Amino acid sequence: MTNEGMRDRAAGALMGAWIGDALGLGPHWYYDLDELRRDYGPWITGYTDPRPGRYHDGMKAGQSSQSGFILELTARSLAERGEYDEADFCRRMDEDLFPLLNGQPANGPGGYTSQSIRESWRKRVEQKLPWGQTAGHADTTEAIERTLAIAVRYALDPGRLAEAVSRNAALTQSDDLVLSLTVAYGAVLAQLVQGNALDAHLSDKLMDLVKKNVLPFHAVTREGLKPPQPGDPDPPRAGRFASPDALLSPSYMARAAADPDIRIEPAWKVSLVYGMPCAIYHMLPAAYYLAARFRDDFESAVLHALNGGGQNQVRAILAGTLVGAQVGLSGIPQRFIDGLERGGELRALALKLADQAAEPPEI
Repeated sequence: MTNEGMRDRAAGALMGAWIGDALGLGPHWYYDLDELRRDYGPWITGYTDPRPGRYHDGMKAGQSSQSGFILELTARSLAERGEYDEADFCRRMDEDLFPLLNGQPANGPGGYTSQSIRESWRKRVEQKLPWGQTAGHADTTEAIERTLAIAVRYALDPGRLAEAVSRNAALTQSDDLVLSLTVAYGAVLAQLVQGNALDAHLSDKLMDLVKKNVLPFHAVTREGLKPPQPGDPDPPRAGRFASPDALLSPSYMARAAADPDIRIEPAWKVSLVYGMPCAIYHMLPAAYYLAARFRDDFESAVLHALNGGGQNQVRAILAGTLVGAQVGLSGIPQRFIDGLERGGELRALALKLADQAAEPPEI
């Protein structure tokens, strides 16, 4: 692992997220694939305008949705503060986002506000509750969509990553399973930024971190998922997620992508295999599969994520992040950066945060 290589991968992860977000702006949330093809043709290849009367109406091709807006807010806080500063993040949400919202879905930056952000807005703005009492029960991926920047920042410090990601995610998500899946995605992303492969062995590396008490997941098995022996103590549960299964899923998806007897053809039909809805348990398996199958092909990964319909924007964000971390910024086709509104500015921000991520953590 070289400093410059890690810098490239860290910046690629962030740009992959912004690109995936903007790609999904036009054809977002088509659950009728025939309607999607009628409106956008047999294969979407780039940024598109939303259709009148649909989600993000009035936005233009290459612009960011609210997910991209909040990701930028998070990344700027990290880059300017040099670390995860929760008070600064919350201040930015209070000052830069919440005044633009009214609690309705079809409102706010990007033309749509997700469920968990609406619930946090109501608790924070209407009910005047303090941060820390603002989480809701949404089972979706909004926390991943912003904390991926935190995961990039602390890619070399998985313990601090888990702490910061879980704290930030808990500001809007109260479901412990959602939190565990969110932290697990961040841990996977960090491994890729470090230069590790998304393959059948990645989960073993993550489980090693559990055994070393670096990642906060409860596990009773021994190395290699072997059973505990008589007399082995039950590991402590305080501050830990109930099980490490969220760390095991990525390698199963990677094995499926590499297994010649398991084929999803064309790959965009991953949305039908793992599900088109918004819930985190539909999104993550599809993203892991696409990121493993197209580990060296950013364009194929994001376009297959996009053309699968349903919650294709999140699928493209999550897959774009993971593949961006594998190919690096240098491996992302320039046309995706050129077509992204403020692409140069976002690239500079990604590189600034990547510089910080590539520095060895303080002992």
